[in-house]
Order: sequence, then structure tokens, then C-alpha cells
Amino acid sequence: MDEEIEPVELYIDGTLDLHAFRPAEIKLLIPDYLEECRKRGILQVRIVHGKGSGTLRRTVHALLERLETVASFRLGDESSGSWGATLVTLRTMKPPASAQ
Repeated sequence: MDEEIEPVELYIDGTLDLHAFRPAEIKLLIPDYLEECRKRGILQVRIVHGKGSGTLRRTVHALLERLETVASFRLGDESSGSWGATLVTLRTMKPPASAQ
């Protein structure tokens, strides 16, 4: 029997903590979250994936490498989560063609 999963509303503040999500959920979660950040003008995002074995970190990085909206990413420093977090810089949104 399949359980219906209730949507979870996330506060869009530039920090996405993946600890509450299953690995299968992040493939849609990360692109959606980053897009919402861009819409709100948040271009510096921190994704907390934890240190662990590094599997989740590698999955996050593989996803980020494929997203055109990502300008760059790197592991966090001592003040932003070290290798348990990834800092992402997003590209700015282009204005609609009619607004140019």
C-alpha cells in the first residue's frame, strides 16, 4: 500500500538542510529549492548534507554540476559547515524578453 506523502513547505532563506529528507527526494528538492531562491534574489545558498561517508555530498555535487542555474559551488569553510556543507552561487535570472 502506497502512502501519500504530504508536501512539506520549506522556508526559503538560502540554507537547505538535507538531514530531514530521504536521498530519493533530493533529486527534485534541490533544483526546486534553488529555483525558488533565484526567484527571491537569493544567489548564495548553503546546502547542508552532513559529513558521513560522503555519498550524499557526491550526489549533491553531481546534481549541481548538471544545473545550468548554478554558476559555481564549493565545500564550506570552518564557519559555514566545513565539508558537511556545500556553498552554491546561482546565476541571476534574466528578465523576460518583453521587459528588455
